[in-house]
Amino acid sequence: MPTVIEQSVAHVRVLCRASAIVVVSVNIVRAMLKLTKVYDEMIDRSHDPLLRAVGICMNYGGATAVSDVSLTLASGEIAGLIGPNGAGKTTLFDILAGDQRPSSGQVLLRGRPVQDEATHRRLAAGLARTFQIPRPFGAMSVVENVMLGGPNHPGERLWANWFAPARVARAETQAFARAMELLDFVTLAPLARQPAAVLSGCQRKLLEFARVLMAEPAVILLDEPAAGVTPALLEVIVERIRLLNRQGTSFLIVEHNMELVTQLCQRVFVMAGGKLVCEGSPQAVVRDPRVIEAYLGGIAA
Repeated sequence: MPTVIEQSVAHVRVLCRASAIVVVSVNIVRAMLKLTKVYDEMIDRSHDPLLRAVGICMNYGGATAVSDVSLTLASGEIAGLIGPNGAGKTTLFDILAGDQRPSSGQVLLRGRPVQDEATHRRLAAGLARTFQIPRPFGAMSVVENVMLGGPNHPGERLWANWFAPARVARAETQAFARAMELLDFVTLAPLARQPAAVLSGCQRKLLEFARVLMAEPAVILLDEPAAGVTPALLEVIVERIRLLNRQGTSFLIVEHNMELVTQLCQRVFVMAGGKLVCEGSPQAVVRDPRVIEAYLGGIAA
């Protein structure tokens, strides 16, 4: 017969096992609740616009460049942003991309506020932009300019060049291959080894486009892609935008070329005097009296 001590030890073991089962069960329940919360947040965010601006204001002393502007860009959408010179379009672009911080308002990317984050952090999160006047590094080759757009290259870290040179070399080879693919995509592959200084203004726009694509962004803010571009190269840009859009990339395009806007955009936002005056389809917008007054100078399209 077991002694009293042996019985007590057995009881303690049973209690310990039961306690362990209870602890494990509680931890499992907590983990399930946490996963459920994360899943619910993911579902909620999946219904959010990819990019959202809420009540954006930008003041310079007593001057207001952007006043209470709100807009959204859905996943897979191409939207246009039009308006006369001085309407606040470029300032709004700067705020969305992170080149300027708004005086007030929010910028949300995939439902997450990013208005206080730097440009490179927004780029890493999937938001990129081009500029109306591209300024490549003229002494570097075309392909090297594109390679600069690649994120998180291990060669950017000093220690990696000393202690992981093989890893750096592999990343460099992969970046070069990707850059050449993108140059071929924008029809600049034959000029890959040439210094960027030899490129025309039109070709520099294509180069900047390729460099932005190195980061594989979900959203691209295009600043006047048609400005100064020949009809032949404009066709290339339009075709590439459509192809990327079919692959899931979203675009917000600042543009004065209404033919391009009508060709590409599903929705158009119109700014005047720092305010958003209307939005809608390109066909509806160009006939809106407010747009005719503010943007088209009283002449209907």
